[in-house]
Amino acid sequence: MKRFMWPLVIFLVMAGFLFKGLNLDPREVPSPLVGKPAPQFSLPRLDDAQKVFTPKEMLGKVWLFNVWASWCGACRDEHPLLVELSKTGFVPIYGMDYKDTREEAQQWLDHGGNPYAAVAVDADGRVGIDYGVYGVPETYVIDKTGTIAYKQIGPITEEALRDKIIPLVKGLQAK
Repeated sequence: MKRFMWPLVIFLVMAGFLFKGLNLDPREVPSPLVGKPAPQFSLPRLDDAQKVFTPKEMLGKVWLFNVWASWCGACRDEHPLLVELSKTGFVPIYGMDYKDTREEAQQWLDHGGNPYAAVAVDADGRVGIDYGVYGVPETYVIDKTGTIAYKQIGPITEEALRDKIIPLVKGLQAK
């Protein structure tokens, strides 16, 4: 009888883990970078390849870092929200065009509006790897010390903006 008890116990424990896992939100993947300094880089800017953008320029400011691409359908979904947010002047938004061509990225911004103070070009995706980009879009809230405070996987929604990002940015700006 005891011989059948252990397999049953193991089965019930595994079924419990499976049941719990099925109720998790796949967009809530914890990032090992949250709470750690944002990876440093120096990339050419989209508007002028002779200029570079580096996160060091942002020390002392709370800012959003949005990774996007012109070929990304979900980026199109979040883009109007980013444009509206940028018009408020609440928080500076910097972008990184990921694995894209300069021409297509610039055309996309010209057509849909440009919410970014600057856009870095990560044509080969190496900086995206440093940031742990699973896929675009992804957005990071970076605090005044250059530490990643939050990572949004997937498009920013009105709910995520209202419930998570804006309150977090307000709190970080007050520090």
